[in-house]
Amino acid sequence: MDTPIARQGNPFHAGEQAVHDRLGIRDRMVGLGQRVIRTAMPEQHQRFFEQLPFMLAGSVDGAGRPWASVLVGQPGFVQAPGAKRLDFHARPIPGDPLADGLVPGAQLGFLGIELHTRRRNRVNGHVVALDAGGFRIEVDQSVGNCPQYIQGREFTWVRDAADLQPRGTEALTALDAEAQALIQRADTLFIATHAPAAADGADVDTGRGADVSHRGGRPGFVKIEDAHTFLVPDFTGNFFFMTLGNLQLNPRAGVLFIDFDTGDLLTLTGTAEVVWDGDALQAFDGAERAWRFRVDAGWRLREALPLRWAFRDQSPHSTLTGTWAEAEARREAQRLAQTWRPYRVARTVDESRFIRSFHLAPADGHAVPPFQAGQHLPIRVKTAAGELLHRTYTISQAPSDAGLRLSIKREGVASSHLHDHVHAGDVIEALGPRGQFTIDAALRRPAVLIGAGVGITPMVAFARHVVTEGFRHRRTRPLHLIQVARSEDLRAFGAELQTLTQRANGAMKLHVVLDEGEGAPEGARQGPLTLDLLKTLLPFDDHEFFLCGPPGFMQALYDGLRDLGVRDVRIQAEAFGPSSLKRRPDGVAAAPTPPAPAAHQATVTFLRSGDAAEWTPERGTLLEFAEGKGLNPPFSCRAGHCGSCATRMTAGRVTYAEPTAWRPAEGEVLLCCAVPAAGGGERIAMDL
Repeated sequence: MDTPIARQGNPFHAGEQAVHDRLGIRDRMVGLGQRVIRTAMPEQHQRFFEQLPFMLAGSVDGAGRPWASVLVGQPGFVQAPGAKRLDFHARPIPGDPLADGLVPGAQLGFLGIELHTRRRNRVNGHVVALDAGGFRIEVDQSVGNCPQYIQGREFTWVRDAADLQPRGTEALTALDAEAQALIQRADTLFIATHAPAAADGADVDTGRGADVSHRGGRPGFVKIEDAHTFLVPDFTGNFFFMTLGNLQLNPRAGVLFIDFDTGDLLTLTGTAEVVWDGDALQAFDGAERAWRFRVDAGWRLREALPLRWAFRDQSPHSTLTGTWAEAEARREAQRLAQTWRPYRVARTVDESRFIRSFHLAPADGHAVPPFQAGQHLPIRVKTAAGELLHRTYTISQAPSDAGLRLSIKREGVASSHLHDHVHAGDVIEALGPRGQFTIDAALRRPAVLIGAGVGITPMVAFARHVVTEGFRHRRTRPLHLIQVARSEDLRAFGAELQTLTQRANGAMKLHVVLDEGEGAPEGARQGPLTLDLLKTLLPFDDHEFFLCGPPGFMQALYDGLRDLGVRDVRIQAEAFGPSSLKRRPDGVAAAPTPPAPAAHQATVTFLRSGDAAEWTPERGTLLEFAEGKGLNPPFSCRAGHCGSCATRMTAGRVTYAEPTAWRPAEGEVLLCCAVPAAGGGERIAMDL
C-alpha cells in the first residue's frame, strides 16, 4: 500500500507565505503544514472519496480562466486504487467549462464534501490519462479540512445519475436578476483559484496549481454590489490560506453557486481582490477579512444536477456569523451611539435575591449597537416623582448574544425604581455602549476573572465571550473564574456559569468562594477571598487578572497581587466612583504635567443647539456648566471613571485637575472632570 508522505521544509508557496507573514503566523504554520499537508492520500481520504455522489473540481481553461465545477455519479464513480491515484468514471456536465480544462497534464483541484455529515477533504493533482468514460489524476497534494460553515443537507436522486444533460444553458456576461437572487439567498459557494508555476521552479513542490474550496455562512452573507461585483466575508478557518495565497499570485478566480432545490448551477469566472479591513468588515459578525469578486463571464446550467438537497440545519459556526444586512444595521446603530434610544424590556430574570436581569430589545426599529464584552450601557429612567436619573450598568452578556442584558443589584434609588416599577413591555432609554474594561479573547495568556457580589456581571460577559470565541476559533483562552459572594442565595448566575464551564471543554475553571457555607455547592471554598486562598485556587504564572467588586475588596486584592510581584499592567479593574484603584505603576516615566485651567473665562459653543456661553472658573466642570445652561448631557460616575459623559470636542483645549481612569479618545472630552485650559481653551466647541 502507498504511504502518504508529509512535506519537508515550508510546504506553502510564496503567495500563502505572504498571507502568513501579513498575519504574523508564518513560523507556526510551517510545522502545522508539514504534519497535515501530504503528497499522497491517507487511506481514510481514499475511502471517503469513493463513497461520494459528487465532487467539486477547480480547473483552468485555455484562456487561463479558473472555473469551479461539480462532477456527479453514483457512489463509487471515484476510485482510489492507491495513495497517489484517483480514477474518475465521469465526464463534465455538458456546457460546464471544466471540459475545456480537462486535458492531459492539466492541474486540477478537487474537494470531496458530504453535506449531511459535514466532512470534507481536498486533493490536488494532474491529469495522467483521459478517455471517453473519465480520467485519472496523479495526486500532488492531499489536505484534510475542517467542517466549519458547512450547512447540513440530505441528498436524494431525482433522476438517473448518468442523465447530466442540463434542461437549459445560458451564457452570462453580468449578474442578471435571477443570478443576483440566487446569490443573495445562498448559504454556500465554491471558489476555484490557480497559482501558476514559479518561473524559477523554486517552490514546485508547494502546491501550486488549481484549487477549489468551500465557503459558507448564513443566507445573506454574500453582498451584491452591482451587476458585475459581489463581496464575500472570510471567516476564521484552518489558517492555511490556500485560496487567498493563490490570489496573492493570481487574481483570477471562479465561483460556483448550486441551487440545492432545483439542481441549477451558476458558474462564474472573473477576478478576486482581497479586502483586508474596513468599517463594513468591523460591523460584520465573524468577518476577519473579505474578497470582492468581479464577474467577467459565466454560465447558468438549468437542472444540470440529478441530485437535490433538503436543508437540515445550519452549521453551529455559521450561526456565529452575520449578514450584510445586519452589518449595515449595526453600523447605523453605531452612528446613533450619542443618541438616546428607546429599548423595550423583553423579560426580567431574578439571578439572586438582590440581582435582577433586564433583557432589552431596541424599540425604534434599529439594531442592537455593537459592543465589547465588559462594556456598560448608560441609561436614564424617570421615577414616579418625575426625577430623571442617569446610571450606567454593565452588559452582562457576550457581543454574539441576542439583545442586551443588564443585571442590576437593588441598592439605590435608580436600581430600586427598576426593580419595583420596570417590567416586561416597559421602555427605558439608553445611549450606545461604552467602557474600557474589556478582554482580548485571542490571547493565550490565562485570564483570572474575580467578581465579588454584583461585580460578577462583567466576568459573566467575559466568560461568555471567551468561550464563544474559543468555539469560533477552535482555541479557547484559559480562564479561571472566581466568584465571591456572602452566601449561596446571593450568588448570581450559578447555573449559567456551570454551563459555560462545561461548554469550555476544560479551558475554564470555576471557583466559588462563600462567606457563609450553608447551601454551598460542591467544591465551594470558605471565604473571605485572601491571597493565601487565592494561591490554593490557581497556579501563579503569567496570568492577567480582572477585578470587579466593592472598593475595599478590589484594593486589597490589587495590593496583594502587586506585593506578590504581579505587574500593574497585568491587573485590570472595573471602577465606578469611589471604587477607583490606587495603583502602583510599573516604573513608567512620570505622566506629563497637565496644563493649567483657564484663569478667567472661555467661550463654550454647543454645536447642536448653536448656543454659546461664557464659562468662568466658579461655574465648575464643563458638565456642571452645560447643566447650568439647561442641557442634559449623559453622565454617571462624575469622577472620570465610566466614560458616560465622553463628548466630541471640535475646537479648544481642556485640562483635568486629577488623572482620570477613563482614557478619552482623540477629539473627546470627559465633561464631568474637564475645564477649559489656559493657552488654547479660551474658545471651545462641543457636540452638545
